[in-house]
Amino acid sequence: MHRAKKVIILSHCILNQNTVVKPLARAKGAYNRIVKNILDLDIGIHQLPCPEYLFLGLDRKPMSKKDYDSYTYRKICKEIASSSIKVIKEYINQQYEIIGIVGINCSPTCSIRGERGILMEELLKLLDDEKIKLRFFEIPTHYTEAGENQEILSEFHDFLSMRNKENSK
Repeated sequence: MHRAKKVIILSHCILNQNTVVKPLARAKGAYNRIVKNILDLDIGIHQLPCPEYLFLGLDRKPMSKKDYDSYTYRKICKEIASSSIKVIKEYINQQYEIIGIVGINCSPTCSIRGERGILMEELLKLLDDEKIKLRFFEIPTHYTEAGENQEILSEFHDFLSMRNKENSK
């Protein structure tokens, strides 16, 4: 079978809201409409591990970036970032197109814009060190799987279709 050779890097909870802190989950499982957009364009998915889950498990309370920012937690994030860079470099070396990285706005771990989450700080630092430039998209805090999100889904589709070469929202 012919490969499209396109991959997107996703924050863990886009595919698995079950790992999100209980009161903050915004879907029953995955963000189905986000994932459907990706699959409809024959884009492969690389899911980043969830450092919050690895650090504290499923039964954890909501915490801020300041709460998480410890030596041990940052070490977990650095290990995930380092492993992810190896994956990204392998895709690039094999002439795959990396569509970009999708984060979660206001996440203490996976926020890309504004106050950057700890995992994204570590990952983007390594990307910069390796001189790898990728585009970014953030799922806004008001996105819910049950909500009316046509504007967000349209922006995301444009991001996936590479209609906007600049970093997206």
